[in-house]
Amino acid sequence: MTRNTRTPAIEAQPHRFSAQEQAVVYEARQILLRHLNQNPVLTSWQAVLDYCALTIRGDVERFHVLYLDRRNRLISDECLAIGTVDHVPVYPREVLRRCLALNASALIIVHNHPAGDPEPSAADFAMTKEIRNASASLGVILHDHIITGAGRETSLRARGEL
Repeated sequence: MTRNTRTPAIEAQPHRFSAQEQAVVYEARQILLRHLNQNPVLTSWQAVLDYCALTIRGDVERFHVLYLDRRNRLISDECLAIGTVDHVPVYPREVLRRCLALNASALIIVHNHPAGDPEPSAADFAMTKEIRNASASLGVILHDHIITGAGRETSLRARGEL
């Protein structure tokens, strides 16, 4: 006797990580950070994007700054602000205060869009302009503003908007 079995349709659900999966992601981030500390030169633009996609994610917006030396070696990746699901407060003064303390020559600003769409908002453009102008007055280069989303990243420099 044979039975017909039907596979139930699987509906797409937003993926939530289990505690075990979150632990694995955390460990992967730690391994990547150790690697960067041992090999601090950001050798390619793709390596920068991959690093940002892996490290700057979450259910709330997070604002990071990658502080670089004259040879574009990573001095520090610092989370300067954690916000809500659709906003993170950013203060150019704090970005540059830390830049001067680290003696950084350049920076890359990065934040995530938890909703998944990395398209920059008007506020993103305004904040980038403020940081770019303040950085330039101190002789610090703003290389880029990267926004990470679900599975893709947006670079304002690559779009010609920086």
